[in-house]
Amino acid sequence: MPDIELFQTLAISLGLGLLVGLQRQHENARMAGVRTFPLITVFGTVCAWLAQDFGGWIIAAGALGTTALVVVANLMQRGKEHVDIGQTTEAAVLLMFAVGAYLVSGKTPVAIAIGASVAVLLHLKEPLHQAIAKLGEKDLRAIMQFVVISLVILPVLPNKTYGPYQVMNPYNIWLMVVLIVGIGLAGYFAYKVLGNKAGTLLGGMLGGLISSTATTVSYAKRSKSAGNTKSTNYNLVALVIFIATAVSLLRIIIEISVVAPTTLSRVAPPLLSLLLLMAILVSFGFFMKKEDSGQMPEQENPAHLKTALVFGVVYALVILATAAAKDHFGKSGLYIVAIISGLTDVDAITLSTSRLMNNKTIELETGWKLILVAALSNIAFKGALVAILGNKALFARVALLFGISLIAGALIIWLWPQEFVLDWFGK
Repeated sequence: MPDIELFQTLAISLGLGLLVGLQRQHENARMAGVRTFPLITVFGTVCAWLAQDFGGWIIAAGALGTTALVVVANLMQRGKEHVDIGQTTEAAVLLMFAVGAYLVSGKTPVAIAIGASVAVLLHLKEPLHQAIAKLGEKDLRAIMQFVVISLVILPVLPNKTYGPYQVMNPYNIWLMVVLIVGIGLAGYFAYKVLGNKAGTLLGGMLGGLISSTATTVSYAKRSKSAGNTKSTNYNLVALVIFIATAVSLLRIIIEISVVAPTTLSRVAPPLLSLLLLMAILVSFGFFMKKEDSGQMPEQENPAHLKTALVFGVVYALVILATAAAKDHFGKSGLYIVAIISGLTDVDAITLSTSRLMNNKTIELETGWKLILVAALSNIAFKGALVAILGNKALFARVALLFGISLIAGALIIWLWPQEFVLDWFGK
């Protein structure tokens, strides 16, 4: 290794140790601080250098020596008052020794990421403890259910295609379940942290991440029960529902970027055009409203195994229906499937179509149009829900916002140039 690289490695090791040590010193950690941690990481780096000439036992001996140092430091703290019985600093010491050694034999960016993550994790002690304190039994169950869905069920499923048209792949189907449940769970826990403090803008965004349809139903029912009281701000409620719907469109784009990233340069522009219009309408409504007293309704856990199974079944049926429609009816059959699927779950048709585009089974132009048709079908369905479940005053406001969006979406499908390629994301 050239001398310049040696000094670069040493500087990075020293810097990471200083970063973690600074945080520990700020927290008045008695065992190790701004001087000890740099020494630990540099010690790990030197051990790794020596191991290149004398064997890996040098690193093992260094790790044992670091462990002995931690044990002695703890023994010296016995009998003193206000001793911190936590093991966070001790674990950080051992990990930073390993980071210092990894800098020599591993990838430098990974070592830097680990060291920086250690500093951030140590610094977020209070926010993490506060967030965990807000979790109830239902929330812990949600986490465990997601672990079952993603780490227990997914790995054991066969990654083979079955059934008619050879489109039913259990592993791929359940992978889409994990993706959708993961997005919903992220929004759910953001809601749990923020709770009813979430205002109009944030409430709508969280609702779109968790479930825009559920958010629409919840707010529509609340407007119905509130009646025509002067305290009810229907502009505010309509804005929350519309924001959730706009975020659901953004969620569609995110799903495409995960499943079929190579198609984004052709697929994203028309969808982003509609999203931009909806963002303009949100901005106008946000400045027009007089108050920000919106509160998120109680949200359901999106990681229920039953919910995951239902989505998996819906997704599988959409895949099968899409293949059958394409085979028997051509493009016209695909649009019928998109309209029907969009009424119930736009995620399923989005993911299935994204996979078909990624596999070049359908053309990109047909793909984004199918997804947009499903999204517009879902918007119309939510408008119908507001009409049935909500107050007439709320429906009048939602109908205006949704109507503009539906007309704009139809014009995009009709007028968007076929050969238009806007390479926003690079070729």
